[in-house]
Amino acid sequence: MHLRALAGERHPFSSPARLHRTEQYLSNQLSEAGLTVTAHEFEALGGIYRNVIGTASPHSLQEGKNAPLIIAAHYDTVEGSPGADDNASALAVLLDVAQRLKEISLERPVQYIAFCLEEENLLGSRAYTAHLAATQQPIQGAVVLECVGYAKDEEGSQKIPPGVPIAVPTVGNFLAVIGNQASTSLTQAVSRTMGMHIPIVPLVVPGNGEVLPDTRRSDHTAFWEQGFPAVMLTDTANFRNPHYHRPTDTIDTLNLDFMASVADAVTAAMIALAGQPST
Repeated sequence: MHLRALAGERHPFSSPARLHRTEQYLSNQLSEAGLTVTAHEFEALGGIYRNVIGTASPHSLQEGKNAPLIIAAHYDTVEGSPGADDNASALAVLLDVAQRLKEISLERPVQYIAFCLEEENLLGSRAYTAHLAATQQPIQGAVVLECVGYAKDEEGSQKIPPGVPIAVPTVGNFLAVIGNQASTSLTQAVSRTMGMHIPIVPLVVPGNGEVLPDTRRSDHTAFWEQGFPAVMLTDTANFRNPHYHRPTDTIDTLNLDFMASVADAVTAAMIALAGQPST
C-alpha cells in the first residue's frame, strides 16, 4: 500500500505538487501510527521546505534515557525517476516500523524523520542537524534508510564499490550497514541485531568517510558532520540496482520479500536500541 502511494517523481522543481502530497501522506501515516507529528521548516532553493517528524515518547522516562533514537529516510527523488527503491522503499519500511512499534513500550523516545531535499546536497538533513547542534539537543543515534528494496540471489548481481577495504559479497542479497569511526558502537549494535534477520555487511569508515565518497551519499552524512552517531542502511544503490536514478526505478523491480526482512530487522534493532522497560 505504502509503495503504491509513494512511488512517483517527487522533485522540488519538476514535480513540486507530488512532493507536497508525499509530505502530507507521510504526516498522515505517522499520525495514524499514534505519533506526535511536527514539521521542521527550512529555507532552500528559494523556497520553504519541510522535514516531517513523528515522535513516540515513552510513558515515563528513566533518568539518562531522554535523548531520542532517530530512524530516517528521505522523501524526494531526482528529476525523471519515480524513485521506488530511491527512496519509497525506505519510507515504506519506516512507516511499517512505526506501526509495528506502536503498541510496544520503549524506554527511550523514538523519532521517525522523513527528510526533504536529500537529492539536493542533503539540504533537509543538514538544516535539521545544524538545528540540533545549535540548540544543543543530544540524540542517541540515527539510523538512516537509503534504498532498501532491491535484491537479487544471482552470482554477480553485486558490484564492488571502489576502495572498500573489506570483502564484499558478489551476490546482492544483503544490506550494508555503514558507520563512521564515531559511530562504531552504533554500527556494531545495529549489525548484531539486524544480522539475526537478514544478511548484513557492516563497514566502519575513517573520519567522516571522506576517503570513500560512496559511503557519504545519504542523510547520515549530515549527522556525521555535526558529530552525531549515525549509520546508513542500504542495498548499495547503483552498485546493485541498474534502475538507480532512472525512469525504470519502479515498484515492479523491487524484492518485496527482501523488504519484509529489512522491516523485521529494523524493528528488532529499534527495540534493542531504544530498550524495553524491565518487568
